[in-house]
Amino acid sequence: MSEYQAPLEEMNFVVNRLLDLPNFALVIDNQDANEDLLQAVLTEADKLAHEVWSPINHFGDQQGVTLTEGGVKTVEGFKEAYQAYAQGGWNSLYFDPQYGGQGLPFTFSMPVSEMMNAANMALALCPMLTAGATEAIAAHGSDSLKDIYLGKMISGEWTGTMNLTEPHAGTDLAVITTTATPDGDHFRVKGQKIYITWGDHSMTENIIHLVLAKLPNAPDGVKGISLFLVPKFLVNADGSLGEHNDVYAINVEHKMGIHGSPTCVMSYGDNEGAVGYLVGQPHQGLAAMFTMMNNERLLVGLQGVSLSDRAYQGALEYAHDRIQCAAPGTKERGAIIHHPDVRRMLMTMRSLTEACRAIAYVNAAQIDLSQLSSDAATRGLAHKRVGLLIPIVKGWCTEISQELTSLGVQIHGGMGFIEETGAAQHQRDARILTIYEGTTGIQALDLAGRKTLYDQGEAMADLVQQMRDDLSLHGHAVTKSHQSAMAEAINGLESSYQTLLKQAPNDVMFAGAISFDLLMLSGYVCGAWQMIRSASLVAQEDNESFKTNKLVTVAYYLDHILPRFESHRRSILAGSQSVMAIAAGDL
Repeated sequence: MSEYQAPLEEMNFVVNRLLDLPNFALVIDNQDANEDLLQAVLTEADKLAHEVWSPINHFGDQQGVTLTEGGVKTVEGFKEAYQAYAQGGWNSLYFDPQYGGQGLPFTFSMPVSEMMNAANMALALCPMLTAGATEAIAAHGSDSLKDIYLGKMISGEWTGTMNLTEPHAGTDLAVITTTATPDGDHFRVKGQKIYITWGDHSMTENIIHLVLAKLPNAPDGVKGISLFLVPKFLVNADGSLGEHNDVYAINVEHKMGIHGSPTCVMSYGDNEGAVGYLVGQPHQGLAAMFTMMNNERLLVGLQGVSLSDRAYQGALEYAHDRIQCAAPGTKERGAIIHHPDVRRMLMTMRSLTEACRAIAYVNAAQIDLSQLSSDAATRGLAHKRVGLLIPIVKGWCTEISQELTSLGVQIHGGMGFIEETGAAQHQRDARILTIYEGTTGIQALDLAGRKTLYDQGEAMADLVQQMRDDLSLHGHAVTKSHQSAMAEAINGLESSYQTLLKQAPNDVMFAGAISFDLLMLSGYVCGAWQMIRSASLVAQEDNESFKTNKLVTVAYYLDHILPRFESHRRSILAGSQSVMAIAAGDL
């Protein structure tokens, strides 16, 4: 079983070249964000991922977590690995220096997050949720809450969670029943939440829960939801910890994957009620929660990249080592990597992983531009681009991870079905990615509805024009046939969203029926967009082997992956009729 090794040259290339780091740093006015610092950050993060986090990944999967009378017992070695992460300052990279952050762009955290998730996704979920909770408090919390909680959370001394789902309320948050009753300067929260990632553990001295609940006499539906900060241990005026709050993990789920990550059923207020503090305005909790939700969805998409790359690395090593029958053109038995079908699978894994990584990092850069650029027009365009790309990255990259981790098992053959190789764990861990933080169907509906129908395709039109401009600028780096294929794919994306705009007003089922195909089509075309840019920009690299391999990988993507868009386009043209034709009772 191989240990994870970060693809540092590829990561540096994406940030330095695809994102144009020097110009990016100028636009966001952050001269600390330079190539030398990036290389230092990635080199040190790789050491932590390779030497500390990766070696306990498989063990964590096998041991899992248990619930004891004293709370959740985590995997042996996880606490020390987490503390090495926190003490190294990795939790604080892009947060405000006012509260102990390092003030780097969010984009700089992307390769670090990719490494940690590839090395040990079960453990990486803990700081990922903490970062999301920290963002929500920073954006919507009172000055008092910020002063008390942000420093400890940014340093990683305390961790955070998000609590949305209830036993009867999954995606439909309008029907949550958790309540928050005013009690002096705080509230008493009562209710039960399920699927709470890292809801309890002993790796840090406190856990800060963000909980959706309803105030007395709140409006019906999502307009009545508020957001509350509920600490595991109450915090005294001097910052020291007080008594245990009335919040406990009452169960841990037995899951298909991510066994080292406790997924808890949390009970609030079984006794006097858990002490909670309002975050933001009353009845605006969903909007506040979505501050962390958007970035979480991007990071889940990045987890798809992480596990795809980890699966590729394991499969590649195995393909070099596994000796089987003679390959075409040879007489002696040799490594299976010489067989064309194995190469097909490896190239599929390689090219799709690189395309997904590029789109995810581009999305992160747009988040920075939307928040940090001094130019209002730049911020506005970036904001629209973020909204459009988030569901594509979350939906497409995680769907791709299902395919690529499965290919990783396939390349291992029978050994892939055996747990000792680790290939099966990657596939099991990846399976949650298309589900949590909004299923692929939810992302697809968001793309088709709020991100296309709502603005009459304006953001999509901007993206299509950007692709055409970049094809004109960078298309020289690929063959004429590849340029034509890309132009056709861009036209296919444009015609598909225009079909949505035309048909949806006359068919209430149309958007839902074609939304998945629109999302996947968008993903494949966006991937090709970045691959063609890569083929052009790789000329600036010094490593000749890297340049050659990049060009071949781009060619493989354009030859064998991009044509997939056409099947999705045809499904869109077919509409909703055969999707909905059979009565529900007859299915």
